[in-house]
Amino acid sequence: MNWFLVKLVYRFICGGGLHTPEFNEQLRLVAADDILHAFHKARLIGERETAGIISNGLQLTWKFIDVSEILPIEKTTDGAEVWSGMNEEADADMYIRNTQQKSKALLQEAIYQFNNLNVSAIGT
Repeated sequence: MNWFLVKLVYRFICGGGLHTPEFNEQLRLVAADDILHAFHKARLIGERETAGIISNGLQLTWKFIDVSEILPIEKTTDGAEVWSGMNEEADADMYIRNTQQKSKALLQEAIYQFNNLNVSAIGT
């Protein structure tokens, strides 16, 4: 089992969403056999944590956008930092498109690496 650091991106929507778009980026540790499995596991985590609640009569929604980064962790160290940050973006659609493009590129790279590992294991 290997460790990966993955970045999950969520959109925070308050009420009807008539505010500057806000996004939450979270770095998470994921244990998986390879980068492809880490990618899919990260997506499942993100989708599972999509939520909507009502607070003081106001609808609050966390909408999972996608996985935008994956980094293998070669060696864990005591006190390793895992970061989460909130930011506002002037163009929400562009931010979401960029996040999804990064996610597609990560998936393609993960599939490529996965296929190369399997070819090497078979001996072709």
